[in-house]
Amino acid sequence: MQRGINVIALVKESERYIFLYDDESSSALLQTLGRYAADPELSFTWYDAAVLSQKVRRLKRESTTEVETNHRFPETTR
Repeated sequence: MQRGINVIALVKESERYIFLYDDESSSALLQTLGRYAADPELSFTWYDAAVLSQKVRRLKRESTTEVETNHRFPETTR
């Protein structure tokens, strides 16, 4: 099984929020997005957290589907 790093990013004017995480740490990332949204010193909003959370969940779902498909229909080489 391959282990990769996922990247999601948000650019807000001159600020950039870039998150690197693996599939096992997606729950921790979702918590971090909530903490950032709750921090009044950041421009990161609850809307930003919701949008990025949807992306994290979609990537996880796609990754799970890909793994299941590869498990059921492994490529064969001759």
